[in-house]
Amino acid sequence: MDLILVKYIHVLSSTLLFGTGVGTAFYLLVVSLTRDARVVAVVARYVVVADWLFTATTIVVQPATGLYLAHRLQIPWGTPWLYWSLVAFAIAALCWLPVVWLQIRLRDIAVQAAAAGQPLPARYSAYLGCWAALGVPALISFLAIFFMMVARRVPFAG
Repeated sequence: MDLILVKYIHVLSSTLLFGTGVGTAFYLLVVSLTRDARVVAVVARYVVVADWLFTATTIVVQPATGLYLAHRLQIPWGTPWLYWSLVAFAIAALCWLPVVWLQIRLRDIAVQAAAAGQPLPARYSAYLGCWAALGVPALISFLAIFFMMVARRVPFAG
């Protein structure tokens, strides 16, 4: 029974991680394009909260459950799909750390601009560009992981 539960947690966690990542990225990008500091401030607050609630927890749960499953199913860490999934996950996680800092900066800049009744300053766009640039390798990494999980040759049996 524990394998089924851990598999369920692993799949649910990946869904939350990917869904939150894509969803919050979409909303922050779209709202940022409006250049309305008041609207950006509100949405950016929720993006930061969602990132801490969902992404931070799932970025821990994913490797923990995945490595536990690999161990229980006796899948060697050197198995290509597992090895490259771990590499891709590390790339995504390393992109996520500065993204969190950038999202907090974006939120703070928007809150300050909104409070002062000012438009978003140029540095907002600079931070947003870095944020988007880090999102691309993270997205590609997660898409690669999903592909490797689906296309792997080892059955996900319990």
